[in-house]
Amino acid sequence: MRHLRIFVAVADELHFSRAADQLGMAQPPLSQAVRRLEKDLGAELFDRSHRQVRLTAAGMVLLDEARELLAREERLRTLARRAGHGGLGTLRAGVPPDTTVAMLAALLSACAEHSPGLSVDLQEITTEEQVRLLASGGLDVGLVHQPVDATELRLGREVCAELGVVLPRTSPLARLPEVALAELSGHDLVLFPRAQAPGWYDRILDTCRAEGFVPGRLRHASNPEFVLALVHAGHGIAFDQGPVARKEPRVVWRPLAGRPLTRRTTGAWPAGRSAHPAAPHFAELAAGVLARDRTAAALRRDDGPHPPDGPPRPWSVVYDESS
Repeated sequence: MRHLRIFVAVADELHFSRAADQLGMAQPPLSQAVRRLEKDLGAELFDRSHRQVRLTAAGMVLLDEARELLAREERLRTLARRAGHGGLGTLRAGVPPDTTVAMLAALLSACAEHSPGLSVDLQEITTEEQVRLLASGGLDVGLVHQPVDATELRLGREVCAELGVVLPRTSPLARLPEVALAELSGHDLVLFPRAQAPGWYDRILDTCRAEGFVPGRLRHASNPEFVLALVHAGHGIAFDQGPVARKEPRVVWRPLAGRPLTRRTTGAWPAGRSAHPAAPHFAELAAGVLARDRTAAALRRDDGPHPPDGPPRPWSVVYDESS
C-alpha cells in the first residue's frame, strides 16, 4: 500500500521531486519504490523518455485501481477505529433530489429513534452519482431509483410507487377519472434530466412509446415547483406520485389507466466486508418510511380528485427543501 501511495503521488504530480516533497521523503527512495512496484507488476508505469514524466497505458489502468484500493484501506481503518470505540460513527447517506421534506424528516426521525449512536450525513445526490460514489467509497448507503447497475452493490427491500399524470386544470383530460398514456398523444412531457437516473428515465420513455404516447417535445426540470409551473403554463404534462401536485390548485393529478408507470426505489450499499455496518439497517428504515409515505399518498388519492370546475383558488406555493 505504501508503494501505491507513492505511485499515486507521482501520477498526480508527474514529477518525482515534487511528489517526494509532497510525501515528505527524499527522491531516491521514492524512485526506488516506483521501480520496485514496476518490477513486481512486470510493467513500466511511467514514460521517462521525455523531459516531462508521463503515465504509460499500464500506469493509467493502475491509477484508477490504486485510488480505489487506497480508499478502501482508509475505509477499513475507519471501521476498525469505530469498532474499537464502540460507536457507529458517521453514515454518509444519499437521497434522490425528488425526496420530499416529509420523507426526509421521517427518515431522520427513524434513524434517531432506532440508531441513537449513529450520526447521519444526509446528502442530496442523483441516482447516477450515488452509484458512482458507492462503488468508489465516497458514499456509505443511498436510495436509488431502479434500474441501476448493481454489480458491486447490495440492494435492500424495494418500494414501489405508482405514478399518475399532472395536467393543467383547463385540460379536457382533467375531467376524466383516469387517463390512458395513449390519450396524452401530442402533449409535451416535462421530465427530470436523464443524468439524474438514466435507467429510470429510459424506462419511462420506453413505456410511453409502447403505450402509444410519443412526447411532442421533452422539457427537463428537477425542481417540483418549476415542473408544476410549466404544466400550469401549458408547456407539457408530467408524471408524479400525487401529493405535491394535488396541493397546487391550478393543476390536477389523475391516475394512469392500467398503472403502467411504477417507480421502484431501493436502498443500496457497497458489496464486501468494507461496507458500513449501519448501511443495511438504514436501507431498511428508509424502505419502511417510503412504504408509509406511499400508503399515505394512496389514502389521500382515495379521498377523491379535486373538482375540475368551481371558483378559482389563489395560487399556492409548496416549499420543497430537497430541491
